[in-house]
Amino acid sequence: MDSKSILEELLLKRSQQKKKMSPNNYKERLFVLTKTNLSYYEYDKMKRGSRKGSIEIKKIRCVEKVNLEEQTPVERQYPFQIVYKDGLLYVYASNEESRSQWLKALQKDADLHIATNEEKHRAPSFPDRVLKIPRAVPILKMDAPSSSITLPQSDGDTKKNYSSQTNVNMRYIPREDCPDWWQVRKLKSWFAGNISRSQSEQLLRQKGKEGAFMVRNSSQVGMYTVSLFSKAVNDKKGTVKHYHVHTNAENKLYLAENYCFDSIPKLIHYHQHNSAGIWELKREEITLLKELGSGQFGVVQLGKWKGQYDVAVKMIKEGSMSEDEFFQEAQTMMKLNHPKLVKFYGVCSKKYPIYIVTEYITNGCLLNYLKSHGKELEPSQLLEMCYDVCEGMAFLESHQFIHRDLAARNCLVDSDLSVKVSDFGMTRYVLDDQYVSSVGTKFPVKWSAPEVFHYFKYSSKSDVWAFGILMWEVFTLGKQPYDLYDNSQVVVKVSQGHRLYQPQLASDTIYQIMYSCWHEASMPPE
Repeated sequence: MDSKSILEELLLKRSQQKKKMSPNNYKERLFVLTKTNLSYYEYDKMKRGSRKGSIEIKKIRCVEKVNLEEQTPVERQYPFQIVYKDGLLYVYASNEESRSQWLKALQKDADLHIATNEEKHRAPSFPDRVLKIPRAVPILKMDAPSSSITLPQSDGDTKKNYSSQTNVNMRYIPREDCPDWWQVRKLKSWFAGNISRSQSEQLLRQKGKEGAFMVRNSSQVGMYTVSLFSKAVNDKKGTVKHYHVHTNAENKLYLAENYCFDSIPKLIHYHQHNSAGIWELKREEITLLKELGSGQFGVVQLGKWKGQYDVAVKMIKEGSMSEDEFFQEAQTMMKLNHPKLVKFYGVCSKKYPIYIVTEYITNGCLLNYLKSHGKELEPSQLLEMCYDVCEGMAFLESHQFIHRDLAARNCLVDSDLSVKVSDFGMTRYVLDDQYVSSVGTKFPVKWSAPEVFHYFKYSSKSDVWAFGILMWEVFTLGKQPYDLYDNSQVVVKVSQGHRLYQPQLASDTIYQIMYSCWHEASMPPE
């Protein structure tokens, strides 16, 4: 140790993922803070082991709390991040007191700025860059996220493997005219009344039985919540999930919109006996009609769902994606419901090829449409397309969701010429080393910010950079960015400050917006 220890504690550290395909690993390390360094060591049998890493205090740029992700395990409830010159470190304290102690100590010794709550929830980046341009058509209001979820079997008859969705933002307005509802308090043992979220978690964890649940009053007056205990494979502690009941326009109750009921007892009875997960669609209900194209994961087909709904079906080749991780992410994708995002309906995963079923968009991908019909469009229509993409991306950013592969090829044009963002978040599941290689043809180097092709660091800022490239694609009617350079040359040129030229159809104002995406989003690590 180079000087006297200021603070020492055993904390959980997340792997730094210096390679894009590196898995998320969490290990306990003994963290030691001195006046000059923050170091972490192996720790076994109450003894400090070898040093695994060290950060010079003078290189630390920022220390701040991190918002919890959904379904965060108990041991990772108090995260904070340390941003330093050479990278980013995620650390998990055992409780709020410990986390606050570390934040204060680092702030004092490194003279750091700890981000405030207000700063963490600033307005999304995308509207700041595009929506300030005068627009003839009013901006559509963002829809609240929706979700499809299913509860597993009741306490006495559970299935070990099931899939479910979570949406803690959904709300239930009770029907006072429904006689069955008010009998819940008297007749149903699963109604717990006025207990808190933490109390429900404590009771369900004590029971420890897969599928155990209760219905309780929500913290918001007049609303109700289903709290559910579940265990993943090899998960000893289990997780408590909270589902808010919702109503449709006909005042029927639902957890999953396709399955509505007159009363809470009927709703609970149904979900006790249907545990497969509503996002798992029945393959026999989907009829494949014709091939629409092919992509990174396989062939895309036009299909009919239940004989009446047009859908796009991505037929996933075996071994082409990290399936387990994708299925976990599908829970989040189901909730990302916005007019400018392609709707994700569900999957057929019982056998190969796996189907990913989404909304069918009539005019296909934006890139092809620009090439074939772009000359028929007015500049105002091109700008409208950019607005649409901006709205969809602003919604993703507001939900802390990173696209990672935004480009005209991954947006779709509807019959009314509105544009929807597609394939958000899919690139992280590609099982192909070429995708992360700066010389591989499949890696979207020409749409990537410098911190992506140098450090594989994705963020909303790297999405903003890609949005600027997409705007350039739109106003050049589908030209290839940096068409005179190959990928390796683009890496060098962009790193040296080279930027795309102003398209002929783009006004100075439009180009300034475009250029600002590449300027403000291009802050690589020092």
